[in-house]
Amino acid sequence: MNIDIATLFPEMLENYLSQSIVGRARAKEIFTVNCHDIRAYTKDKHRRVDDTPYSEQKGMLMQCDPIFNCFQAVTEGRPKPHVIYMSPQGRTLTQQRCRELAQMEDIFILCGHYEGVDERIIETLVDEEISIGDYVLTGGELPALVLVDAVVRMLDGTLSQPDCYEDESHYSGLLEYPQYTRPEVWHDMRVPEILLSGHHANIKKWRHEQALLTTAKKRPDLLRNVELTAEDLAIIHKVVDFDK
Repeated sequence: MNIDIATLFPEMLENYLSQSIVGRARAKEIFTVNCHDIRAYTKDKHRRVDDTPYSEQKGMLMQCDPIFNCFQAVTEGRPKPHVIYMSPQGRTLTQQRCRELAQMEDIFILCGHYEGVDERIIETLVDEEISIGDYVLTGGELPALVLVDAVVRMLDGTLSQPDCYEDESHYSGLLEYPQYTRPEVWHDMRVPEILLSGHHANIKKWRHEQALLTTAKKRPDLLRNVELTAEDLAIIHKVVDFDK
């Protein structure tokens, strides 16, 4: 997979993209990522990339040309990548969408700033807008990092085993079961005996039950999108009054 990110702050992104799991996957060339400074593609002698909106709206809006010039230079000579604009107006990012994006070969992420970007850029270049939540941030850089992190961890070879992410919250539609590590007893609280038993089938069953219970307690809304058995429903009814 190749990822290009158009931003006003490439150094901010590079620091994160060189660290931890994402950094190791990048070093192993499981994916490639390049951060492009939009300011490098403006013809303004002061490197300005913004101007005031055609309205009484306060703030500054990113102009078309620097973004368009950046996109053309980065993608010249190759098929058009899938273009994502990180925007609070976009569809909320989900684990399912991350799985779908992880199957793509070429993604171009546009990070807005100020009051966003000229609408004509969205109409001309953008394939989809993605939001990481119903709130507004200063720019698209943090959302872009969230997107890259969530997608890259599902690429083959990033994690040691697929179950490293398949057991995590949201992958199956449920939240993750409780996790424990050493010591076995901490502040008089013990690790559940089942996890010390070594009985893999019973542990797997316990994990599924706990995932159901955790989801029912914390995010019952998620259960409406999960295929549940009669046994699952019986477990859920222990903690909530749930009628699918």
